[in-house]
Amino acid sequence: MDNEKINKLQQMIDESESIVFFGGAGVSTESGIPDFRSQDGLYNQKYPYPPETILSRTFYDKEPEWFYRFYREKMIFLDAKPNAAHLKLAEMEEKGRLLAVITQNIDGLHTKAGSKCVLELHGSVHRNYCRKCGKLYNADWIMSFDNIPKCSCGGRVKPDVVLYEEPLDNSTIERAAAAISAADMMIIGGTSLAVYPAAGLVRYFKGKYLVIINRDATSADRQASLCIREPIGEVLSRIEV
Repeated sequence: MDNEKINKLQQMIDESESIVFFGGAGVSTESGIPDFRSQDGLYNQKYPYPPETILSRTFYDKEPEWFYRFYREKMIFLDAKPNAAHLKLAEMEEKGRLLAVITQNIDGLHTKAGSKCVLELHGSVHRNYCRKCGKLYNADWIMSFDNIPKCSCGGRVKPDVVLYEEPLDNSTIERAAAAISAADMMIIGGTSLAVYPAAGLVRYFKGKYLVIINRDATSADRQASLCIREPIGEVLSRIEV
C-alpha cells in the first residue's frame, strides 16, 4: 500500500465538505461477489448464452426460465456482508461528510451497511414486482422458486433491475447528477467507467478533487487529482473521518 497516496487521500477528504461516491462492481468483490470482467467474472462464466444476452430485456421476455436460472445462480448473494468500503462510506455519511453513494451495483450492500442516501442506478435484487398487479416481493421470495416466479395473481414477477435494452430511471439519474454537481470532492471506486450511460455522470463533477480507486486504469484517470491502484476496502479502511 502506497502510504504517500493514502496520506494525500486523507488530506483531500479533510479539506472537503461535500463528498460524493460513485462505485461499481469492484466495491463488492471484497464481499465475495464476482465482478463482470475479471478472470472469474460473469463474462467468463460457461453458459449456453453470453451474460449480456441473458441479462437483456429481449431474453427475459423470450427465455424466462434460462433468465431466472442465471439470475438466481449468479446475481443474488443473500449471504454477502458489507466490507470495509461499504462501512466507511456509511460512516462518512453519518458524520455529514458524504452527500450520496451512487452505485451501479444491485446487491444492496451499501444500504445493508447503513448508508441512507443510496442512488442505485441499475436497481436492486431486493426489489421485485409483479408486472400484472404491481405487488412487491423480496429476494428471498425469488430464491424460493425453482422456475419462473409467479405472483399470487398469476402475473410474472420481474426484478427491479435495469436489463440491457432498458433505460435507467430518470429520477435516479437526475438525483445523481445533482449530487455530483454539488460535491467538492468525488471518489470513484471499483469501476472501469465502461458502462454507459451511468459512467457519463462523471462529467457533472466540477469540484476540486477527483479521486479514482480502482485496480485498473479508467477513462477518467487523466482528469483525476489522485489515482490509487489498490482494493478499495483496504484503502478506505485506512481513512479517518
